[in-house]
Amino acid sequence: MNIPFSPPDMSELEIKEAAAAISSGWITTGPKTKEFERQIADFCGVNKAVCLNSQTACAEMALRLLGVGPGDEVIVPAYTYTASASVVCHVGAKLILVDVQKDNLEMDYDAVENAITENTKAIIPVDLGGVPCDYNRIFEIVESKKSLFNPSNDIQKALGRIAICTDGAHAFGASWNGKKVGSIADFTSFSFHAVKNLTTAEGGALTWKGIDGIEDEELYRMAQLYSLHGQSKDALAKTQLGAWEYDIVGPYYKCNMTDIMAGIGLAQLKRYPGMLERREEIIKKYDSAFRAVGIETLEHYCDTYHSSGHLYITRIPGITPEQRQDIIVKMAEAGIACNVHYKPLPMMTGYKKLGFDIKDYPNSYERFANEISLPLHTRLTDEEIDYIIENYVKIVEQIR
Repeated sequence: MNIPFSPPDMSELEIKEAAAAISSGWITTGPKTKEFERQIADFCGVNKAVCLNSQTACAEMALRLLGVGPGDEVIVPAYTYTASASVVCHVGAKLILVDVQKDNLEMDYDAVENAITENTKAIIPVDLGGVPCDYNRIFEIVESKKSLFNPSNDIQKALGRIAICTDGAHAFGASWNGKKVGSIADFTSFSFHAVKNLTTAEGGALTWKGIDGIEDEELYRMAQLYSLHGQSKDALAKTQLGAWEYDIVGPYYKCNMTDIMAGIGLAQLKRYPGMLERREEIIKKYDSAFRAVGIETLEHYCDTYHSSGHLYITRIPGITPEQRQDIIVKMAEAGIACNVHYKPLPMMTGYKKLGFDIKDYPNSYERFANEISLPLHTRLTDEEIDYIIENYVKIVEQIR
C-alpha cells in the first residue's frame, strides 16, 4: 500500500464551486468570500468572521487589531508550530515561551500565570491536534491578573484584561463545554491549509466573541483595511458604476482570501459534518487498538470537550529519538507516511537565535522525544486503517 499522511479530501462539489468562481469572472475577494465568512460565523456561533489567506495572517490580524507591538509581551507555548509564535515577532512584541505540562500537550498554566507582567497583552493558547485547551483555567488566570494590565488601545480598554487569542489552526469544528471553538476565546484563528480537516488550499478565518463597547462591524471594517493595503473600498465595491475613487487610510498589509479559495471552502463546509464523523470513527478504532498495547494516544473526546480530530498523536513511552526514527522509517518502508508534531520551537534555529534554549523546556522535549503522528484523514479506507494498525503495533513491538 501507499498511504499518504494527510492528502486533501476533494470531490466534484469542490471542483464545481471553484469552476463557478473562475467562470463568473470574479476570482479575487468577492461574493463567495463574503458568503464563506457568513457561513463560518454561523458555524462557530459568532456574529462576524474574516477570511484571509492563512491562519498566520489571521493570528497576526488579531494582534494588530489589539494594538499589540513594541514594548508588549505575548505568551505562547513552546510546543507548537512556528506560526503560533512568529506572529508575535511580526508585530514587534516580545515573545514569551512557556513549557507544556508534564503529562500532556497543553501549556503549563501555572507557568503562564507566573510569566505575566504589566507588559503582557495577550496569551496565545494552542488547541493542538484539535483538542481544546482548558479555557476555564485560562480565563481564571487573566481575570486574576487584571490589576497588572495596562491597556493601550480602545479594544484593550474594553476587554480590561489580557486578551486570549487562540491558535485554532487544528480545531475548526471542535467544541468545549458545548461551545464551538471560535466563540470561546476573545479571538480565534483557523487554518484552511491543504493538510487541514477543511481546506481552501491556502486560507484561514478569524473569529471573535462580542466585546462590550466594541462594534463587531468596526472590527470587521478594520480587518478589511488591514488585509487590503488600507484601501477604503474593496475590489467589489469599486466595480459599482462611478465608484472608482478610494482612499488609503494607512500603509497596511495584503492578505485577503480569493473567491476561488472561498468556493472550495463553501463546498467543504457542506460536507464537513460527515468528515468530522469519519475522523471520530477512525480515532476510536485507533484508540482501541493502540491503548491495549501500551501506546499513549491523545484524548480527543470526553465530557468536557469534543475534538475536531485533526491529528492522531501517539507516544511510545521509553523509546529514544533514534528508536522513534527507526519506527518512522519502517512504517515508510511499509508504505505508511508518518510525521512528528512537533519539534519544540526552542530547538529551531530561528528561535535559538532569539535566545531560547530547549533545556528550559524539559516537558516539551519529553513530549517530543518519542512522539509519532499517524495518518488521519477522510480518504482512508477501512482496509488502510487496519493495515496501519497492524503494521504500527508490529513495528513498535519490534523496536522496543
